[in-house]
Amino acid sequence: MRSRTPDLAMLAAGATVVLWATSFVVIRDVGDTFSPGSMAFIRLFFAIIALAIIAMVSARRHDKRGRDERGGQAQAGGSRGTARLPRGRALLLVLLYGAAWFGGYTVILNWAEQHLDAGTASLLVNFAPVLVAVFAGLFLGEGFSRSLLIGISLAFAGVVVISLGGGDLSADWLGIVLGLVAAFLYALGVLLQKVALRTVDAVTATWLGASAGFVVTLPFAPTAVHELATASAGQIAAVAYLGIGPTAIAFTTWAYALARTDAGTLAATSLIVPAIVIVMSWLVLGEIPTPIRIAGGVLCLFGVAVTRGLIRRPRRGDTGQTSASGAGGAGPTRAEPVVDAGTGEAHPVR
Repeated sequence: MRSRTPDLAMLAAGATVVLWATSFVVIRDVGDTFSPGSMAFIRLFFAIIALAIIAMVSARRHDKRGRDERGGQAQAGGSRGTARLPRGRALLLVLLYGAAWFGGYTVILNWAEQHLDAGTASLLVNFAPVLVAVFAGLFLGEGFSRSLLIGISLAFAGVVVISLGGGDLSADWLGIVLGLVAAFLYALGVLLQKVALRTVDAVTATWLGASAGFVVTLPFAPTAVHELATASAGQIAAVAYLGIGPTAIAFTTWAYALARTDAGTLAATSLIVPAIVIVMSWLVLGEIPTPIRIAGGVLCLFGVAVTRGLIRRPRRGDTGQTSASGAGGAGPTRAEPVVDAGTGEAHPVR
């Protein structure tokens, strides 16, 4: 039984990154039918319904576990198992993280993918972990190590290469700026979520965050109704999938994997998202980033890996034992803010 846990955890992590990768392709595919704001509104509408169901199932499981552990003390078990809504500062943090991540990020990413192919957009969004590391160093007292500074420099250089590797400069530059804004909102949401999750469980935080994002997108509701009336059933199903799959299910499976896998190993899995996006975009949409942009993306992801401690500079006199410990996936604590972000509760992305 114990041997199955890591396998199930990595299976959950794999499902998460595939779901997150498909979201970039789907957004690009339906971008001609739905405007950025209305697509975000419809996506979050389905997401909060799915997350509400997940939250109820989770609460019932906690209730049952509490009764079993307390020998039939159903009252006590139920009170601990049922998720309680946060109050005060915790509630404010959850609402802010939801507005930034689920609301702002989703709208801006949709807009960016009207000017960029899905692969390039995913490469830019993966700059977010670097921003998280910078903000954590500035505002959360985590400091700046040598590897962090090197990784930041490499990732920034990668973004510059991506910026210079396109064709239509007006459209490219607008899309790149929007992609970087999306990465900034992603990072902001991660930091707010990291603090909020100290006192709020992941499922509750994700559901409330998605609800806050839904409120942010309410001004797009009239446009969404009009566009739904002219969209095909397949296009509507695609946007519903964005809410149910990459949002509700993916953040839940990420949280499951994070609770059972070390942070370093899980952080490494998220780095393969752009590669999956590029392959899927090529197969489904016939789009692929330019070679220069792919090179810039590889450089950017390499920098992200360095900031997360997934790639370490060998020290003089290190033995094979040191290398073995590094390969074990036990990344430094600096990687955890980024991964916690993914739990969303994640984050997903996405």
